[in-house]
Amino acid sequence: MIRSERADDGEYRTVTLDRPDARNALTPEALDALEAAVVDADEPVVLLRGAGSAFCAGADLSVVEDLEDPAAFAGHGQRVAESIETADAVVVAGVDGAARGGGVELALACDLRVATPDATFAETGVSFGLFGAWGGTARLPRVVGEGVALDVACSARVLDAEEAHDVGLVSRVVPDPAAVAREVAGNDPDALAAVKRLVRRGARGAETEPAERDAFARLHGDQFGE
Repeated sequence: MIRSERADDGEYRTVTLDRPDARNALTPEALDALEAAVVDADEPVVLLRGAGSAFCAGADLSVVEDLEDPAAFAGHGQRVAESIETADAVVVAGVDGAARGGGVELALACDLRVATPDATFAETGVSFGLFGAWGGTARLPRVVGEGVALDVACSARVLDAEEAHDVGLVSRVVPDPAAVAREVAGNDPDALAAVKRLVRRGARGAETEPAERDAFARLHGDQFGE
């Protein structure tokens, strides 16, 4: 259900949601495997992709319908998204095809989101009486702003790749997301980890300047032997 493979050049790891017959919908077991694949990666960059024609349809609805503890299931997804967000590696969501509900939330937990021209995005939960509860109500407004976030979450409408780029949901529309992962992985891994950590802290409203100074001094010493 989850494939984890080191790229041929060894510079990054590809983690693939591999359940194409179900549009890569996620079960609790798949969430655990996804978390382990990202957190345990030794490479400085992880590319998250979906097999087949979709990126990820979100939670497996057959599981959702039979939940005995919905709050625990939501908490499970939140923990996995948090693990992706705080992983040592820079995580690139390479969205090709449909991202729906929890699939959008997984992409939001990643550090970079890039899309192919065939990518589409939608928070469809409100259309059947639910909403994304894997941290999306916090991350979506941080990424696209409150007004756009409410539009996307309350309308359940589908955004194509161009509109997703226009509103800032993705940073690039590219033919092959692997090229972006390779580009990022070509940089210094310690610098990548420091930038990720500091930007994430700042996005959450934490004071970053002292940590930024310390990290810069440490990296400078590593590079110039001081």
